[in-house]
Amino acid sequence: MTDAARRRQQGTLYGFLAYLIWGAFPLYFALLAPTGPWEIVAHRIIWTFVLCAAVLVITRDLRWMLELAHTPRRLAGVVVAGVLITANWGIYTYAVLTGHVTEAALGYFLNPLVTVGLGVVILRERLRRLQWVAVGIGVLAAVYLTIDYGSPPWISFVLACSFALYSLMKNRLGVSLSPFRSLMGETMAVLPIAAVILWWLARDGALTWGGHGTLHSGLLMSTGVATAVPLLLFAAAASRVPLSTIGLLQFLTPFLQLLTGVLLLGETVPTSRWAGFALVWVALVVLSADMVGELRRARRHRKDLTHPAPV
Repeated sequence: MTDAARRRQQGTLYGFLAYLIWGAFPLYFALLAPTGPWEIVAHRIIWTFVLCAAVLVITRDLRWMLELAHTPRRLAGVVVAGVLITANWGIYTYAVLTGHVTEAALGYFLNPLVTVGLGVVILRERLRRLQWVAVGIGVLAAVYLTIDYGSPPWISFVLACSFALYSLMKNRLGVSLSPFRSLMGETMAVLPIAAVILWWLARDGALTWGGHGTLHSGLLMSTGVATAVPLLLFAAAASRVPLSTIGLLQFLTPFLQLLTGVLLLGETVPTSRWAGFALVWVALVVLSADMVGELRRARRHRKDLTHPAPV
């Protein structure tokens, strides 16, 4: 096996593990009961920051913080990214703990379509024909599901939009920050939010930290590891495999969430709603086909440039 093939194999495994862990989050958050969604988010922020800070202190990798502080635009981007991912974590945790796992899964199925839409609206990107078809089917699915629900599925829309905007912000920040640096900067930016949440809960006597045994406190502390590990696996995968592989692997997470919600957590999905999910899946199939086709065309083009036909 060549080194390139071995890297692709490793990257595929890393990506699979990352999306598998994210797909198991509904069951993980269920273990944190009776802690509510906002306290979980606060602990997730705090312990993720502590973990990242510890790693960067041990590796003596802190000079970048001075550079970041002297780059206001990049610093603002990190702060905005932190707020967006915190909102995403909060809504997702709320969805899981209030019996809306299937709506959360729908949000992550919609996310690639929203990301493409943001590319058109914000980045002024031009879509290919199949991309327009996928977006059109996605809009049709959103309208259908809104009618079926009787109101817009806000949890799904907010999750899809917040993560798409977070991805856009990360794209704007570029590769100047490693995963550990980026995650530490983002969680550090929203530490005051976590502190306010815990203060508010403690004031109302609703704080569960320290009141349900050592095991429960340890599980809350583990949210830092649960947040960082899949992100690091994802970063390792993204540097080793083509974008098409990442694009296809990402559908594993909402698929597992959907199965978890229906089969393990007892949520019911009406037949009419399955039709809406089917429309979203059709849009994703079209989008994936376009992505794979474009990568194949790019590969052929590079091959033609490297090995031009004899004259």
